[in-house]
Formats: sequence, C-alpha cells, structure tokens
Amino acid sequence: MIQPDTDVLIIGAGLSGIGAAVHLGKQCPGKTYQIFEQRDAIGGTWDLFRYPGIRSDSDMHTLGYNFKPWTAAKAIADGPSIRSYVEETADEYGITPYIKFGTKIVKADWSTEDQAWHVTHEDKAGTRAVTTCRFLFMCGGYYNYDQGYRPDFPGEDNFKGQFVHPQHWPEDLDYSGKRVVIIGSGATAMTLLPAMTDKAGHVTMLQRSPTYVVSRPAVDKLANFLRKIMPDSWAYSLIRWRNVALQQFFFKKTRSNPQQARERLIGMVKEELGPDYPVETHFNPAYNPWEQRLCLVPDSDLFNALKSGKASIETDHIETFTEHGIQLKSGKTLDADIVVTATGLNLVFMNGVDVSLDGAKVNPGQLLNYKGVMLSNVPNLAVTFGYTNASWTLKADLTSEYVCRLLNTMDEKGATSAMPYLSAYPNETEPFVDFSSGYFQRVMDQFPRQHTEAPWKLHQSYFTDRKNLRQLPIEDGVMKFMPPQEANAAKPALQAAE
Repeated sequence: MIQPDTDVLIIGAGLSGIGAAVHLGKQCPGKTYQIFEQRDAIGGTWDLFRYPGIRSDSDMHTLGYNFKPWTAAKAIADGPSIRSYVEETADEYGITPYIKFGTKIVKADWSTEDQAWHVTHEDKAGTRAVTTCRFLFMCGGYYNYDQGYRPDFPGEDNFKGQFVHPQHWPEDLDYSGKRVVIIGSGATAMTLLPAMTDKAGHVTMLQRSPTYVVSRPAVDKLANFLRKIMPDSWAYSLIRWRNVALQQFFFKKTRSNPQQARERLIGMVKEELGPDYPVETHFNPAYNPWEQRLCLVPDSDLFNALKSGKASIETDHIETFTEHGIQLKSGKTLDADIVVTATGLNLVFMNGVDVSLDGAKVNPGQLLNYKGVMLSNVPNLAVTFGYTNASWTLKADLTSEYVCRLLNTMDEKGATSAMPYLSAYPNETEPFVDFSSGYFQRVMDQFPRQHTEAPWKLHQSYFTDRKNLRQLPIEDGVMKFMPPQEANAAKPALQAAE
C-alpha cells in the first residue's frame, strides 16, 4: 500500500465538481483533494456553450447548490449568470487553487496492492504524468465536450451556406438579416429560435418529430418576495422544496395518466398560439410525456417568436440539401444562409476515461449501478449523474454527501477501500435510464445497467434518493470494506454480464 498524492481526485470543474469540493471541505475537512479540468476555465457546460440565448432549462432554485442560495431575480437563468454563480462558489469556498486546468484524464487503473488509483493525465502539450489517489470522483458530466452529435445529411456537400453546431458556436458569426434553419427540436433548438430573431431575417426550426413544450415565468415572484422578508437561505430553501415537490407531483401524475397530461400540455400550447396555429402538427409528439425530457421555455419566448412572424416551425424530413437550402420530403424547400445543427450530444460514461482494475479493463455496460452513485465490484469510485426528470444538481448534491459519508465511514473502520459487492450478476436487468431520446439510446450499451431491487435500482426521485443517500446506513450488507492488512490477500473481481 502507498501513500497517494491526494485523498480524493475530482474530475471536472463544472457545477458538479465544484459542488463536490465544497461538500468535501464541509464534511471531510481532513481530506486532501485535487480537481482536474480539461478546459481552461471553471463552469463546465456553462463555459463550453456560448450560443445565443444559452440558459438553463431548470429553475435555479433546484439547479443551484443546496448550500448556496440563488439570489438573482431570474429563476430561469442565462448561461453567463450560471457560470458566474459557479465561479463565485469556487472563490467563496477557496476551491480555485486546487484546480489543475488544461488536464485531460486518459486512463485510471486501480491497484489492489497499492489501494489507490493510478490516474494517467495529459496536458495540452501532450505530456503525460500519473497522479495517485485513494478515491476517484467523476464529476465531468455525461457528454463528450470535444464533439457534439452531428449526423450526415443527404446532399450536404451541395450547400453553399454555413453549417454551425451549437457546441462550437463561432464568436464572430454574423447572422444579421440571414435566413437561418435550425435542425432539431430539443432544448437547444427552442432556445436558439427566439434568441436569434432579434438579428436574423427569419429563423426556421426544422424538426423530424415534435417535443412537449411548456412555458414558465423566468422570474419567480414569490421567491423574490420571500427574500425581502426573510434571510436568503430561508427563502431559497422554501422555494427549493416547493419546486421539487411540484416537479415530483407532476412527474408521477404524468406517468400515471399520460393521456390526460398530453391533452393538458397540448392544450396549453393552443392557448399560447391560438386556434389557427397547427399545434397538432408541430407540438404533438408520438411518445408520452416524460418518456423524453420536456422543454421549458421562459415567458413564452418561443411562442411569441412564432406569433411575430419572425420564426416558424417545419415538421418534416430532409430529402436533400441544395445549394441554397434544404429540400424536404414533402416537396417544400427551405432557403437558408446558415444551418444550425442542434442535433444533440454524444454521451459518454465516466468522462470517456479508460478504467481498469489491476490492469483488467472495466466495461461499464457489464456492471450494475449502485444507488446511482457507484458501480458493482469497483472500489473507491463514484460517478455523478443527475436526474433526467429534474435538475441535475439535486442529485449531484446528494451524491457528494453520500461520498463524504462513505469516506468518513472508511476512516472509522480503518478501511482503505470500499466497494458495492455483487456476488452474482442478475439474469434480468434494465437500462440505466428509460428515456427514449436518441442521444440516450445511441449509447445505452456503454452505461451500467440497473436491477429492479435496491440498492441496484436507479431512482428518478429526489425524495427517495434523499433517504437512500443521506439517511440509510452506509453499511448495508452490500458495501464491502477492506482494511490495509487485507489489501494483498484479495483482488476485487470484476463481475461481468454473462
């Protein structure tokens, strides 16, 4: 066994990674940590994406940290405001000096003999080095930062205009007076459409299939009022609980009566756009609500843009690109100077890092998730993965709290490692998430599976996870601890799917 370079190595300096560091400082003050960040700045998603109108699709009273109140007037915040919030958190809690920027993780190998992770990382010059840590905490999100999803389109070489992907938005892009076609129907497309109408000649959102859309005020009047009459922390906590409860209630009601939810959601759009707008064509998805994520639009900005005539929606398939636009299968032609491919993300698990145990490669797709935090038979490793039906940070906070509890329990027991032990892989398993969205379905074989029973069940419920991760005992008969004297007596066996 060795003395590692640091107790905990956090991967990622975005919303999750900075939060993890704060929780460590609060709950495990004796632990050392480092943060490795591939980019040159704090913020993660909110530093990477710079397209017009970039904003959250969750309210900041739940997307914000549980320890730092969101005090800005707008609850549906823009990207720069969220980035500033994360940066402010890092400075406030003294996190920034512990971040090593421009550092890409290449691989991580757990050594049973050393009771440590050997993490190989690379700087921008391509120089590699190895850092050892007792515990590896993956907080780098769930998608590839280097490349967004971009399908090949028929005849795209014919197009004489400009292609732009939102993940790599050019700083100098001038779309003033231009005809813009946005391909996509997710949150990014619905954010871009109203944001670009201020300068563009016309903006068209081209979607193969519709998405459920609901409008919500960007400013939470009750939250702003409560901050005037009570401390920020009290007001923040009350609004946070209200929003979580409402979201969970709506999600359960939607799942139990999808037809009623569908009718209500479509009815709300009809109220926004009026009786003459073809809502049934453009806002009536083939799937039930919450089989994919709902799109939240603040202050009806999407609907206002459509009603203004500065923007439009086409629900159709691409036949081919032409020199000056897109020929649709219906026979209609969309003229375009700029085509924005808001076609989604490339998802990766564990930041795409090659992980191994004593040199044996780990295939996450052959493992089970444990409490939505760890992996079966993999020691001293946790992965932050937020909710698909609620704000990411709700789960990120709980994950960090659980990791801190686990680390403290290890210290109490004199253990150098802990892993959720799975003696036999179950015959029946389920996908990591049950979302039908394409960006999930394309890579679900690379994500761990889940079982139907605890603790191998992944819950999409904040209240359930709050109990499981914050209250239930760490020692549950599944978590296996290894004291130093046993380190050389056994090696963790990677249980693969048969």
